Amino acid sequence: MELERAAVPAAGQTRLPGLERDLARPSNTISGAEAVVRSLAEGGVRTVFGYPGGAIMPVYDALFDHGHEIRHVLVRHEQGSIHAAEGYARACGRTGVCIATSGPGATNLITGIADAKMDSTPVVCITGQVPSSALGSDAFQETDVISVSAPLTKWNHQITDPAEIPAMISKALYLARSGRPGPVLVDITKDAQIGTLAYRPHEEEHEIRGYEPFPTLDEERVEAACRLIDRAKRPLVLVGQGVLLSGAQKELGEFVEKAGLPFACTLLGLGAITSEHPLYVGLLGMHGNYGPNIKTNECDLLVAVGMRFDDRVTGDLAKYARQAKVVHLDIDASEIGKNVPAEVEILADAREALGAMTTRVRSRVRTAWLAEFAACDAVERARVIENDLNPASPELRMSEVMDRLAARTGGRALVIADVGQHQMAAARYYGCREGGAFITSGGLGTMGFALPAAMGVGLARRDRPVVAVIGDGGFQMTSQELATIVEERIPVKVMILNNGYLGMVRQWQELFFRRRYSQTELTNPDFVAIAEAYGMEGRRVSERTELDASIDEMLSSEAPYLLEVVVEREENVFPMVPAGAGCAEIRLE
Repeated sequence: MELERAAVPAAGQTRLPGLERDLARPSNTISGAEAVVRSLAEGGVRTVFGYPGGAIMPVYDALFDHGHEIRHVLVRHEQGSIHAAEGYARACGRTGVCIATSGPGATNLITGIADAKMDSTPVVCITGQVPSSALGSDAFQETDVISVSAPLTKWNHQITDPAEIPAMISKALYLARSGRPGPVLVDITKDAQIGTLAYRPHEEEHEIRGYEPFPTLDEERVEAACRLIDRAKRPLVLVGQGVLLSGAQKELGEFVEKAGLPFACTLLGLGAITSEHPLYVGLLGMHGNYGPNIKTNECDLLVAVGMRFDDRVTGDLAKYARQAKVVHLDIDASEIGKNVPAEVEILADAREALGAMTTRVRSRVRTAWLAEFAACDAVERARVIENDLNPASPELRMSEVMDRLAARTGGRALVIADVGQHQMAAARYYGCREGGAFITSGGLGTMGFALPAAMGVGLARRDRPVVAVIGDGGFQMTSQELATIVEERIPVKVMILNNGYLGMVRQWQELFFRRRYSQTELTNPDFVAIAEAYGMEGRRVSERTELDASIDEMLSSEAPYLLEVVVEREENVFPMVPAGAGCAEIRLE
């Protein structure tokens, strides 16, 4: 209706610039910018995150008329847009989309692109570019973002011809989410956005030369894997994010329950099954639980599902599970055998493969083996967990704060953790239960991830509380996104665990650099005052007696809310596998 009113100027007015040309176009001839927006809408995109600028302005002009189809969320920094798109994608399983201008706008996406690549997150980045006639001339705000992003994207492409737009946007959406998900980037020159094309909706391609996102399951390898499982006396299943990405939570549960298999989760695999499951034995890795780290070097079989044996899980590869045979199940052939050789390699989607393995594997109960994990848990509980949850110190600990958050939410909130000590405390003590989720930056370890990612989670999921758990250092990297949260009325709860340090770096300085705290102590602002300046409710708490009430107040608010919790300044996170050590050399103190 707005266009119709604009088409008929009032008496004494002239037509808007370019309107005569627009009215003269054939009905199916549109601008490249309009084709971008239509292609996104026809690809199922309903929310995009972005920040406008000169080279992408035609696309923003087209978005102006499509607010009923696509919701645009204006972030305050381009890095915030891609982290928000990541959070959106990981919360609901749909592809996240972000938009930026050329030059600094595009390069500000690079950290998020690397983060999405490492954590297998489906994101489509659309960037504006200088006119094609100016490419390579060092024009204002020109950057060769194709070359810059090539090592970090699953695929990228530069469009200089508007006729390419429908096919390339469709291809980008397909590539981002199919197979092992990941980020893609489409760079569009300004003249391609302004130019016209005869628009036809593009049917999604399912066959791209050289691209096989859905490998055929090898039944013989499934049989071989099941024979190893049936013969194993001390098997351990390692659960990675691939289970969540394939939607294989139900199949994983049926598989481990039938074969009586204890399972441990990587950082990104948390939430695949409730942490209360009787076969769950804990978190793997550098700050994981004692049992799964010790028993990795005592088991006779490892069954790795949708995980890549990264260094934070394995420690020193020369000392990792040398006694065990390995079954490695993954959808990405490049990950199988890359770090740890496998006896049986299964290239497949986790959901399909786990379903097939469940029908073939024998039913077992492994009481004695599970009892060994219980004994390790008792050791950890006596030497670490009891002190973490019931400290003698009057100061609050990050661990007890996360334990209380779990109690007040029933473990069913969507927790988005930033990077650092608080991240490990959240992973260890929050405990995702049915319907909950734990979302964090794993492979890249990006400080500043949580606040913008929580915006995306909050827009994707309204069925659960969304709590961003952030350290005082990481919060200050992307705190400007409070403005977006308030403007968009996203009911995100922001919990800052404030110890006045870059905590994880300080811990390493204490343990390995003779307590030489070089550039890790922080002089912080008043975080509650910052929240209030943006129009957000806030509260600061430092007393244990006030903790539960303050968490309840935060959770009960229907609006965005910031809770600053002052915690012990020099708290350390244990257990810990020192850098360069084997996973079984885990320290309890």
